[in-house]
Amino acid sequence: FVGILVTSFGVLLQALYLSGDMDFLLSSPVPIRAVFVAKLMQAILPNLGLLSLFGLPVLFGLGFSGGYHFLYYPLLVLMLVALALVAAGFSSLIVMLVARVFPARRAAEVIAFLGATFAIVCSQLGNFSQAFAGNADISNEQLSGAASLLVRADTLWLPLNWAGRGLVDIGEGRWLSGSILALSTFGLCALGFWFALATAERWYYSGWAGMQAVARRKKPARTAPPSADVGAGFPSWADRLLTAPVRAIIRKDFLVLRRDLRNLSQFISPLILGVIYTLMIFRSGGEPPPGRGEAPDWFMESVRVVLAYGNVGIALFVGWILLNRLAGMAFSQEGKNYWILKASPLRAADLLSAKFLVSYLPALALGGVFLIVISLAQGISALGFLYSLLAVALSMAGMNGIMIGFGAAGANLNWDDPRKMNAGSLGCLGQAITMLALPLLFGLFIAPLGLAVAFRISQVYGYLIGAFLGSGASLACAILPLKLVEKKVRHLDEQE
Repeated sequence: FVGILVTSFGVLLQALYLSGDMDFLLSSPVPIRAVFVAKLMQAILPNLGLLSLFGLPVLFGLGFSGGYHFLYYPLLVLMLVALALVAAGFSSLIVMLVARVFPARRAAEVIAFLGATFAIVCSQLGNFSQAFAGNADISNEQLSGAASLLVRADTLWLPLNWAGRGLVDIGEGRWLSGSILALSTFGLCALGFWFALATAERWYYSGWAGMQAVARRKKPARTAPPSADVGAGFPSWADRLLTAPVRAIIRKDFLVLRRDLRNLSQFISPLILGVIYTLMIFRSGGEPPPGRGEAPDWFMESVRVVLAYGNVGIALFVGWILLNRLAGMAFSQEGKNYWILKASPLRAADLLSAKFLVSYLPALALGGVFLIVISLAQGISALGFLYSLLAVALSMAGMNGIMIGFGAAGANLNWDDPRKMNAGSLGCLGQAITMLALPLLFGLFIAPLGLAVAFRISQVYGYLIGAFLGSGASLACAILPLKLVEKKVRHLDEQE
């Protein structure tokens, strides 16, 4: 019941408010109740099919193992159908209440965000369990306490338990109690479905639940004087460093990113993965695996130095995940509105600079947060932290330049569905190259520190050599792709 109630919400929101056919169906010579029944069936059938696919074998197996009466099996199927109907009916009322307060599209974006977050967390439960397997010490008393909580929920005062208890009683031959509980469940389901159907019909027919009935006070249009700065809100030093077109594009892109919750769900992915791998680093204690114990001391010490800068690796990893979305689709996200930028007096260099900063700054901020937290937890020295910050900032700039270059070269400006705005084969190639560039840039910054320990030379030389090699490679990756693609950007969206 609860599962179908939750999963039907998104389907009914799409069917009732986002499909665009409700006004046509309600104005046609078709009974309004038939329209709602059809929409409810549209939401029930997929969920009921999945529930039956995974639940019926278990419940039938329970009946076979317990030697239940044959009436248990048809009543079980009827009970599942009845519970699915009433759950979908109540879910439709919840959808109408939510759509009365919030815009339907915004509610759909929130559902997509929560669903993506839940999926990512569930997919990483294995890593969580492995990371904390050593600390897991669950006693028999704790298991008994958890089981007792489930037993307490099995009470006759909760109507949700009537269906299961009635089926079990009928299966075991207790006909009186089983019949009373089963008939009571069917009666409540019929009453609940009728109430939901009649209420939904009345709400929609009266216009209370219609999308056009959501009355909102129109906000007065904000007017700005002609001399208003398009970069208002930027600090003074940014006004001196950035030109007005660059500031305007940055402001526009950040507004778009904040308003679309799909971007927030993509921000959650690197955040969750970063937390998981950070915990795994803390669990390892920064020590290399002992192996067979035959490695020389200088090698083990070098590996310890490299592992001590795992904060840089985590920061680059979470930044790379975010750059795949922000930088890889920086131009494609403009879509068919790109002609506005094309027609404006805007230099290609300014457009590339703005797109570079829009994707670079959020990734650097997220990576910087992980870098600071891990550095404080590991107790890294001030010099080590500054060097880590330099490595993260420059390496991320290099990866960003590569992604911007390939994303601009393969920009897809003809999409109608935001889920299909990817930059095609060139965008995938850019992701693959940055996947190779990440360990390369990390190695250029960190490997000289391990070599300095291996050859018994001052750590200062390791810092200098690593900064020289890593900075040179990162700046080349950040600047050269933008220069190479600048001519392509000038003629982007032009018919060949």
